[in-house]
Amino acid sequence: MNRQPEPQPWQTLDTEYLYRRPWLTMRQDRVELPNGRIITDYYVWEYPPWTNVIALTKERLAVLIRQYRHGIGQVGWELPAGVHDKPGESLLQAAQRELMEETGFGGGSWKPWMELSANPAIQNNISCTFLAENVEFTGSRQLDVTEEISVHLVSIEKLESIVLEGKMIQALHVAPVLKYLMLKKR
Repeated sequence: MNRQPEPQPWQTLDTEYLYRRPWLTMRQDRVELPNGRIITDYYVWEYPPWTNVIALTKERLAVLIRQYRHGIGQVGWELPAGVHDKPGESLLQAAQRELMEETGFGGGSWKPWMELSANPAIQNNISCTFLAENVEFTGSRQLDVTEEISVHLVSIEKLESIVLEGKMIQALHVAPVLKYLMLKKR
């Protein structure tokens, strides 16, 4: 195959914010491509970083949640997750906070696991997954007023079947779980 030059970044010539709300910000960029072509109306959705957690207890049970998602009108299986939206808080601290708030679990040993983009063509944020091992139930949950979440401890085998049977459909949660399952089998 012929060696081709790598794609180069676009240059942003101008930005106009069309909509700004705490959970929804949209901008229109005017950009110049490396070949000189100008795109006058390239739209980008801005979001803060997202975090999620593969949390495992000392007994090797995965801490999962189920909640309703209005966008698709369904209740589904998910990892504990949330938004990095507190000033001065690291991504790790945000993930630890979300795990505690949604499930009451905390502690254990934590490490960065995976970074993903939901849609890098039109979204500016990254979803950061952490692997938390040996977590324990340490306190009560602190759910937001819009959250109705049930917490479930499932075996690794059950976690695998949830994913493989298509019962967890949040792609930013499925990918890190599949990575975990693949590496666990080596």
